[in-house]
Order: sequence, then structure tokens, then C-alpha cells
Amino acid sequence: MYVLASAGTRAASAVAVACLAALLGGCGSSPAEPEQLGPAVPYGLSTHCGISEAHYQDRYYELVPPLHDGNFNPPDGWGNPSQIGILTPVSETEVAFTDNAGHRVTFTLRPGATTWKRLCD
Repeated sequence: MYVLASAGTRAASAVAVACLAALLGGCGSSPAEPEQLGPAVPYGLSTHCGISEAHYQDRYYELVPPLHDGNFNPPDGWGNPSQIGILTPVSETEVAFTDNAGHRVTFTLRPGATTWKRLCD
């Protein structure tokens, strides 16, 4: 009896391990992963009139509310007229800008937009 119970326990353990491996294996193919949404790209973020918009793969995104110093200049610590970093899709409707200075801002898609919302001179 002990041998049968032991074999049954081993079989149940093997099934549990296989199920766990299948579940964990599926985690790597989640549709929310950036590599499936599009590549991270080097990006020069316009900051001259504050941080408010981004453009990625023919789509326009906005930051609500925009970041600025109160006079529509970039906040302290940001470059002017631009900040170099990386733009990465983080969902179907969001992209995140990050840089070596530790900044991170997430922009939300402007559905149907075909150009910038506000042009800065």
C-alpha cells in the first residue's frame, strides 16, 4: 500500500508541477509586455513649453496634467528645449518616457489625433 500511495503522490506532484510550469510559462507571453506592443526607442522629448505631448509610431499621446514650472517652461532638472531618453509602450494606450536623470512620465493616447495638440515656438 505504501508503494501505491507513494506512486500516486509522485504522480499528483508531477501533475501539479506541470500545471505550475504551464501557468508560469504563460506569464512570459502576456499582451501587456512592451516587446509585444512595440519597441522601446530613443526619444528627444520636447520640453521647451513644459512636458505635455509625445509621438510614437504615428500616434499622439498627452500628459494630463502637463508638467511645467508655472510659466510653461520645463520643471527644474529637465533639459530645455528637449530631454533625451527612451520612449516605451507600456499598454495599448500609454507610452512612458524615461531618462538617465531618473525622470519617468507616462503619456496617454489621444485617440484620432493626427498632429500635436499644442505647437511650441
